Amino acid sequence: MSLHLYNTLTRRLEAFAPLNPDRPTMYVCGPTVYNFVHIGNARPYVVFGLLAALLRRRHGALRYARNLTDVDDKINAAAREANAPISTITDRYVAAFREDMAALGVDGVFAPDLEPAATAHIPQIVAMIEGLVASGHAYAAEDHVLFSVASFGAYGKLSRRDPEDMLAGARVDVAPYKRDPGDFVLWKPSGDDLPGWDSPWGRGRPGWHIECSAMAAAHLGETIDIHAGGVDLQFPHHENEIAQSECAHGGKPFARYWLHNGMLTFGGAKMSKSIGNIEKVHDLVRAHPPEALRLALLSAHYRQPLEWSDALVEQSVRTLDRLYGTLRDLADVPAEAEIPGSVEAALDDDLNTPQALAELAAIAGEARKAASDADKRRLKSSLLGAGQALGLLQQRHEAWFGRGASDDDDARIQALIEERNAARQSRDFARADAIRDQLAAEGVLLEDAAQGVRWKRG
Repeated sequence: MSLHLYNTLTRRLEAFAPLNPDRPTMYVCGPTVYNFVHIGNARPYVVFGLLAALLRRRHGALRYARNLTDVDDKINAAAREANAPISTITDRYVAAFREDMAALGVDGVFAPDLEPAATAHIPQIVAMIEGLVASGHAYAAEDHVLFSVASFGAYGKLSRRDPEDMLAGARVDVAPYKRDPGDFVLWKPSGDDLPGWDSPWGRGRPGWHIECSAMAAAHLGETIDIHAGGVDLQFPHHENEIAQSECAHGGKPFARYWLHNGMLTFGGAKMSKSIGNIEKVHDLVRAHPPEALRLALLSAHYRQPLEWSDALVEQSVRTLDRLYGTLRDLADVPAEAEIPGSVEAALDDDLNTPQALAELAAIAGEARKAASDADKRRLKSSLLGAGQALGLLQQRHEAWFGRGASDDDDARIQALIEERNAARQSRDFARADAIRDQLAAEGVLLEDAAQGVRWKRG
C-alpha cells in the first residue's frame, strides 16, 4: 500500500505523490516563543515528525521546515513585563522548546531540516507584501498594510466557512482603516517602545500570517507538498496563508496536501493557555518518563481529539514496562531493527498510530511466547523496528527500568536480590520474604520469571 493522507482541502483520503519524488517538501507551523509550550502544542511535532521519518524512508530525502514565530504581540507583552528586549524572551523559549522536543524524541529523523525564524526573514516578508500591493491584492491605510479578502475569490476554500459567517465574526470592533471587515493585517506600525523594521510603509513589524507564507516560499518554493498544523489554525491562519501566497505567486497552489491534527482536551475542555488548563511539556518531562508522554500522544489517531490525563500517562508507562520487559527477556538474543510491514501499512493509512501500536503490542506478545532462537531473533528485530518507526524503545531496557536511579543504588538493589536468591536456595524463606518486603517498601517490585528475577521501580 502506498502512503495515503487525509487532505483537509479536498476532505478525502488521497494517495501521496510529491512534486519531486526525490525530495518532498513539508511545512509545519511552529511555536510562538513567548512561554513554554504545553503538551497540546507538542502533538503536531510528534505526529508530523513520524510523517517526516516515513517520507525520508520512502523518498531518500525530505525538505521539512518548522518555523519559529519570534515577533508577535504576545512576545512584546512578555518582554515589556520583563523589561527586556524581545530577543531575551525568544532566545530563552526557543532553547526551552528545543530541549522539550528532544526529550519527546522529536529529533534525528523526526526533526525538521530547517527552523526558520520570522525576524530573519523581514526582507522576504516586505518583498511579498510589496508584490501583493502592486497586484492590487493588498492596500496601505494609516501606516498599516492589509490584504483585501475580496480580491481572492477562493477565500474560504480550506475551512469551507460561509463568507457571511466569516465577515460576521470579523465585524466586532472593525478597525476604521479596513475596506472590508474580513481584511487582515500584513504589516503594522511600531512605536519606539516596540520592535520594528524599516519598510516602504514606515517602521513596523509583520502580521502573523504573512510570516509563514514568506518563510515557506523562501525555503520550500512557491508550491509545497504538505502543510500541516493543528486544526485550530485552519481558520484564519491557514486560510489567510493560502490567500496571500496564491495571490503573490500568480495563482499557483500554495500547498497540495493540508493535514490537521485534533486538539488535546484536559478536563473535557480544549487545552489552552488562555483558559489556563494546560500541562507544560517542560514540567511533564521532569515528572514523567518522556517516552511515556510520546506514547500517550500517539495513542489516538492524529485527526481525533485526545483527552489528556494522569491515567493516560500512567497507562503509557505500564505499556512501556511490558515492552521493555520483553526486550529484557531477549537481552541475549542478537538482532538488528527491521521495520515490519504491518507497522508500515498502518502508518501508510493516514498515520494510523493506534493500529501501529497494536501491531507493536502483538509482536511483543509473540516474542514473549517464542521458543526457537530463530523466532526470538525475528521477533526481536521486528519489535525494535516497530519501535524505531514510532520513536519508541530507543533506549536500553536497563535505562528504562533504572530511570531516576544512580548506579550505586542499582548495584545495592541487585545485591539484595542476589542475597534473596541465596536465601531461597538455602530455604531461608523468612529472610527472602523480608528482602522482598524491604524492596517493595522502597518502590522496587520483583517478578520471579523463568529467566531469573526481574525488577522495576513502581
